[in-house]
Amino acid sequence: METDPLITTEATQQAGQQRWGRGSSRAIRARLVSGSMIMLISSALVGAINLAYNLAIAHTLGAASFGHATAVYTLLMLLSAVTLSFQLLCSKLVPQNDSFDAKAGIYRLLLKRSWLWGIGISLLLVVASGVLAGYLNLPTRHYVLLLSIGTTFYVPLGVRRGLMQGMYDFFHLGVNYVLEVVVKLVGTLVLMHLGYGVPGVIASIVASIIVPYFLARPPRELRKTKTKLGLNLAIGEGIQASVFFIGQVIINNLDIVLVKHFFSATEAGVYAAVALVGRIVYMLSWSVVSSMFPISAGVRSKERDGRAVLRATMLIVIGVTSLFTFCVWMAPAQLWHAVLGAGFPLGAQNPYASLLVLYAATTGIYSLSVVLMSYEISRKIGNVSWLQLGFSGAIVAGIYLFHGRLQSVIEVQLVLMSLLLAVVSIPFLRSLKLGGKAEPWAANAESLSGVVKRRKVSEDHVIAEFLKSEFYMPEFSKYRKKFDNVVHFPDLNNHHENVIRKALLFKRRGRMWRELPVDTEWWEIQLQREDMYQLRVFPRSQWRKVADDSYYLSDIIERLQAKVTSDPGNPFSQKLNDVRKALTEGTKPSSILMIGIDENNPLTIIEGNHRMAAASLMAPMQVPKYFTFLCGFSPRMTECCWYQTDLSTLWRYAKNTMAFYFEDPDSVIAKAMPHLFEGQLSDAGENQGLQF
Repeated sequence: METDPLITTEATQQAGQQRWGRGSSRAIRARLVSGSMIMLISSALVGAINLAYNLAIAHTLGAASFGHATAVYTLLMLLSAVTLSFQLLCSKLVPQNDSFDAKAGIYRLLLKRSWLWGIGISLLLVVASGVLAGYLNLPTRHYVLLLSIGTTFYVPLGVRRGLMQGMYDFFHLGVNYVLEVVVKLVGTLVLMHLGYGVPGVIASIVASIIVPYFLARPPRELRKTKTKLGLNLAIGEGIQASVFFIGQVIINNLDIVLVKHFFSATEAGVYAAVALVGRIVYMLSWSVVSSMFPISAGVRSKERDGRAVLRATMLIVIGVTSLFTFCVWMAPAQLWHAVLGAGFPLGAQNPYASLLVLYAATTGIYSLSVVLMSYEISRKIGNVSWLQLGFSGAIVAGIYLFHGRLQSVIEVQLVLMSLLLAVVSIPFLRSLKLGGKAEPWAANAESLSGVVKRRKVSEDHVIAEFLKSEFYMPEFSKYRKKFDNVVHFPDLNNHHENVIRKALLFKRRGRMWRELPVDTEWWEIQLQREDMYQLRVFPRSQWRKVADDSYYLSDIIERLQAKVTSDPGNPFSQKLNDVRKALTEGTKPSSILMIGIDENNPLTIIEGNHRMAAASLMAPMQVPKYFTFLCGFSPRMTECCWYQTDLSTLWRYAKNTMAFYFEDPDSVIAKAMPHLFEGQLSDAGENQGLQF
């Protein structure tokens, strides 16, 4: 497509990045709606053509042969997990890079990897064609062999579409999707007219993959870029995308495969026609998600803009799925008799209209779950993909247990999809509940300029400050006398001291420190009065009792004052009074430690909650001049459960907790001790023990 390139010049793309990735929440919502409308229109056109296509082959082939053709196509849909994984990865990484060379490097590397996967899957289909044909009750293995040709191109097609999606080129992306179904429809009609039947249908499917691949060719300047990138940083993204789409394709397609296995050819054909309607519902919803995903990824460090994107997407998807389900419910049963033809027995044993409504509702509920899961994936590496994969396995098990009737198969999916929606909604409902309380940071966000970064500091410096405030705890009793000088008078240039201090800190706070993203940068920051609205206390049990669902320090102060006054004998109140007394007496405190996405977003205090609270009780909303503030910044801080608590971050915390219990900080300290003043630390002593 040299005359209609996806990408022209670096300046043009940077301008597009500014239009789509930055600006006010209102502008981002407008762009999302615009992109969604483009994708919805193209998806509606795709759905209409697909409906005509499926009705044509159903009317011509009859239920049994239609079931064979649909089973082969469903096999392709199951393999689309790999295609969609590459598409999602490309559409997420491209908008996160402003440099044209970086975008080109990502595309070229992913395209190369996708060809290896496409060829490998194609060969696997050839080898397993006999087994697959037997399981699906197909009359010949040649159907699978024919499909393997298209699979080779199917995975690389995902990368090219991901590039269009990542560059916000929704118009050309929509055209490419429409082109696919047009080729499939025209080819099928011609080949069936010539008498090729099911093989002609499959050949048209293969052509509908190959033609869009070549017509989605990027411009010459992108192909000539020689930028080389490694995918080390994208391994987690790739695993997440693969797991997400494996679960998705199982949920959307494996029921058809199982019905083909358990039921007669005629009943399987009826179910395939029902599932066709469900696929239209999902396709329309996914078109909206496709426009949301790159925009959300591009603004992932801006929580307000992210929420605006999510709210707009949810409203559109709810509207689309509700309207479609209502139309299916209103459609008379005679309509389905007319469009499907005599080859489909739609009597009492196959209540087609009721199955349609039930399936459409099930798909609509799942579509809402996909919106929430896709939003989380666009903003971080989470574990929601694994959650969906678990539910997809539950669907398979449920259908194996309950497949007496076609309706039972759908009911199993309806129950499990409703449960999935309930589970993935929990963190978002909690966020909405907090948002309804008018968080102080959100209420003052427009007037805040962000905290000031004074100077960058090393991790060793932060650990030394953290350890000072922890060293009185019982865990350090046997080390207190021996390492008092190392802790309270640190020499940050002494490597062996740094090793010991880190091991000491990990003895008590290893689980906490493991949660911080590896790209965390530490800065000494300066706080002003207005910055206090950005501060949140550490979400621990003793703070939950006074938090009342808001951990913002400015919200908690009043409740803390009431608690200290009404119950001074409470251990929590006593500790606050002791800290307040120490501050009044001029005791020099250690630094306050915080974490955040950047200087413009909320900051969570991970060390120094009591000191900050006690100081605020003495002078509400005044920043104590004698505190030093150190803050760790990372665009991936939402992966840390101390900054944002949800199912995925709690799962990550559980894994890190297990790793913590297999560590032995004492052995690291023992290895470092003999060399502390010798200027040497053996490689074995440095590399064994804790994985810092």
